[in-house]
Amino acid sequence: MKLISWNVNGIRACIGKGFEESFHALDADIFCLQETKCQGGQVNLALPGYHQYWNYANRRGYSGTAVFTKEEPMSVTYGLGIEEHDKEGRVITLEYDKFYLVTVYTPNSQSELRRLEYRMQWEADFLAYLLKLQENKPVICCGDFNVAHQEIDLKNPKTNRKNAGFTDEERTCFTRMLESGFIDTFRYFYPNQEGIYSWWSYRFKAREKNAGWRIDYFITSPQLKDRLKDAAIHTDIMGSDHCPVELQIDL
Repeated sequence: MKLISWNVNGIRACIGKGFEESFHALDADIFCLQETKCQGGQVNLALPGYHQYWNYANRRGYSGTAVFTKEEPMSVTYGLGIEEHDKEGRVITLEYDKFYLVTVYTPNSQSELRRLEYRMQWEADFLAYLLKLQENKPVICCGDFNVAHQEIDLKNPKTNRKNAGFTDEERTCFTRMLESGFIDTFRYFYPNQEGIYSWWSYRFKAREKNAGWRIDYFITSPQLKDRLKDAAIHTDIMGSDHCPVELQIDL
């Protein structure tokens, strides 16, 4: 089973940059999007063979997630069930017979860390949500987590130490998730791989120089460890400031 996650940084813009060609070439069983930046009726994607689920932010042109899946899920849930968090379209959960699939677009702490306090509350509530799901069946969670976990996960760790996405607080939250048993699947397969990133700033020719960050992940419940087959980051696929990330799993 192939799963793909991609922060498209605006699906309408990404469609104009070859999204559909990349979508069909990747041929995923489940394809998750973050930062769709659209409202209902603004995008008409014809994807034969896929069921489509969209979660839109209340604010126009902001945030948002989507999931396209070949197999129809047993149920679909939007958000965390917490009003404060559910205005921005950041979470979709699909329930299947043997697992839950969650896609997430984690809030950015923003410049001068003005949203870091909110981000910390989100982190606690989101981890609690995943652990609650896991009481019922294993979880696969993917998306833009807006954090580079370790120094190996970004090009310039020293100069970014206190910047959004690489603060001690954000990194500790991701550590806490792993200590709860969740597996960072890319690092599971490639623990020492350097220079592989999933996001590059549009400024300073960052992608050309590969001055990037690995902030897009697939994490899974520990019960799925023996079913993991491979992970990949498709750095060659353009169309966004992020690239797609992949998990192959035997389900």
